[in-house]
Amino acid sequence: MNTVKCVQRDPRVVLRKGIGLMAVTMLVLVLIGGVMAGAVPVSLQEIRQSFLGNTTGEAYQIIYNIRLPRVFIGALTGMNLALAGCVLQGVLRNPLADPGIIGVSAGAGLAAMLVMIFWPELTAFVPLAAFFGALAALVLVFALAWNKGIQPLPMVLAGVAVASLLGGGMSILMIFCSDKIQGTVNWMAGSLLGKSWEHIRLILPYTLVGAAGVIVSSRYLNLLQLGDEVAKSLGVRVQRVRFGLIALAALLAASAVSVAGLLGFVGLIVPHITRMLVGSDFEYLMPCSALFGAVTVVAADLMARTVFSPVEFPVGLVMAFMGTPFFIYLLRKGIRR
Repeated sequence: MNTVKCVQRDPRVVLRKGIGLMAVTMLVLVLIGGVMAGAVPVSLQEIRQSFLGNTTGEAYQIIYNIRLPRVFIGALTGMNLALAGCVLQGVLRNPLADPGIIGVSAGAGLAAMLVMIFWPELTAFVPLAAFFGALAALVLVFALAWNKGIQPLPMVLAGVAVASLLGGGMSILMIFCSDKIQGTVNWMAGSLLGKSWEHIRLILPYTLVGAAGVIVSSRYLNLLQLGDEVAKSLGVRVQRVRFGLIALAALLAASAVSVAGLLGFVGLIVPHITRMLVGSDFEYLMPCSALFGAVTVVAADLMARTVFSPVEFPVGLVMAFMGTPFFIYLLRKGIRR
């Protein structure tokens, strides 16, 4: 009983719970702000009336058919990308691991683009195709970077090379299928424009599967941080667990890419900053990363469509401006070490 009381009074636990509560509060605020702000402002009173059943008027159509799907897609996308980055950083023990940087997003993007251009009637299978594309890209990165193990800098360089190669493949599709790419231009830049409830139904099953996998995997990620030999001595089948976790990260990243497009740096920035706040225990790190990932993408999309209103930028551009300096800082810090 005394032990339980001591654990409950542990300042680290109190801090982590406080940060989690702060993340939930921030998410609620940015979701409300995302519904209210836009070319046509919406008031809190109109939002309340819409939720109470007032289905008439322009405000309801804006809230229900435009703003709500957009902010929910942004939240799910941010959550999936942040969790994917968190898992990859834990498996590889590399703070530079990110679905965009190591080529996972490019693999998912190329596969999704192929389906959208050549088999548009199979839209429901885009996340699945993106998953296999992401997994293939990750295998290729591992093959190029492997030298008695995976080191941070070689993996980043291999990821950049693979992402460039797959990006070239997408450019070829744009050249030879120029009459079919109009619907994919915003998607390639990473945009939430025009998202609907259908897109939520597309991404939600993969998010739920990924979230369930994350809940189960936090213990294994903590054990992997102790080193392969220690993890094996504690009964962990290291190679099998590592492959399963990488597949989980690929699924999460691919589902986000298939809906929101090539949205980079979320999986790099969010887990790294969250780790500074709550520490390296994945039981706290992953749920907090998911919440902050949702906050980051919804807030970035809010900036993209309001700062230069009525001109609207893809959210991917905002994340690129935010993420590139942070990535350079981490890379230079790693080189100095």
